Amino acid sequence: MTVNLSVKSVPDHVADRLRRRAARNHRSLQGELLSILTEAARAEGALSPAELLDWVRRTGLETPAGSADTIRADRDAH
Repeated sequence: MTVNLSVKSVPDHVADRLRRRAARNHRSLQGELLSILTEAARAEGALSPAELLDWVRRTGLETPAGSADTIRADRDAH
């Protein structure tokens, strides 16, 4: 069973940012809102390796070759 939700009186600047976010993620506004709600409703806990990999790919993060040195230097500084 599904439920229809409605959000009223969304400020223009918020709606614009959501539209841009949806476009970056190649989704409709409705799809982006559903994705945001799904993430928010997800049970707390660690991501599975597959979920983490999917998240990294979606965000476009890259790991530079020297990341281990960067992490080590940061850790040693504290």
